[in-house]
Amino acid sequence: MKILILNHDEVIQLLPMKECIALMREALTKLARGEVHQPLRTIVRPPDAAGVMGLMPSYVGGERPAYGLKTVCVFPGNPAQGKDAHQGAVLLFSAETGELLALMNASAITAIRTAAVSGVATDLLARPESRDLAVIGAGVQARTHLKAIAEVRAIERCRVVSRNMDHARSLVEEMSGSVSFPIQVVASAEEAVDGADVIATVTNAKEPVVRREWISTGVHLNVVGSSTPHAREVDTATIAASALFVDRRESTLNEAGDYLFAMREGAIGAGHIRAELGEVLTGEKPGRTSADEITLFKSLGLAVEDLASANYLYRKAKELNAGVWVDFG
Repeated sequence: MKILILNHDEVIQLLPMKECIALMREALTKLARGEVHQPLRTIVRPPDAAGVMGLMPSYVGGERPAYGLKTVCVFPGNPAQGKDAHQGAVLLFSAETGELLALMNASAITAIRTAAVSGVATDLLARPESRDLAVIGAGVQARTHLKAIAEVRAIERCRVVSRNMDHARSLVEEMSGSVSFPIQVVASAEEAVDGADVIATVTNAKEPVVRREWISTGVHLNVVGSSTPHAREVDTATIAASALFVDRRESTLNEAGDYLFAMREGAIGAGHIRAELGEVLTGEKPGRTSADEITLFKSLGLAVEDLASANYLYRKAKELNAGVWVDFG
């Protein structure tokens, strides 16, 4: 048999943001309906290593059943070398025979599907009239979040800030031709979020980069960058003041420092999570309830999102005869 291999650029070409947002809506709906089997990810953390390895398996049933496994290494020092912090592969397996069907670039899939999920959250939770966007961070996820949020709201202005101002300026230079609105580099996170309707935090920060006193009522936040119990991008007061939405409760309770710090400090109780995005999509739980409410989506990234992307990419590559097909029997 032959397996499909898709490199970074091929994934980018075959998985447009608009199509990925629709895929993520479907994947999160299936998760909420119990059609997905997904254990909590396993993290390998050698004490003296420069990075960590994550193992993210999943299974989806229904019309197109499949097994998937993302193996990804996260190396925080990579951006300084001009490389994505996420490196690895997504494997797709047949649900009928268990045979390996495809090996795909995980960095590209992660970049697109993570932003696409934030696009779903923004579409569900941000006020319809939202026009002003703030992006904190200037790496890979900043670029894909600009595209994703522009797909679901008529953004008219974006302010971006980064610890490295050269990175912020490079983002503006690169992305100005890809979006229809002006992007401005500002000097501080406080200036970036002042009056913003939608905020995306996509940093490697360990301590808060957003504070409650800086943000307006009615804002929607996508909090994306931190994914460990001991790192956070927003302060406790922001979590406490927000209606909190997550991709999955189990992941949040085990991995989300933004939530866990607020819990440890006694600012929120066990019922603070209003809903998983999938529960809002199915109508089981409410989304935004007023124009003045602060909504916050805490993103951690799920294996089912990678599986949905890989399943789609496999079918599209077969249809277009794209990628490289290698004998593996």
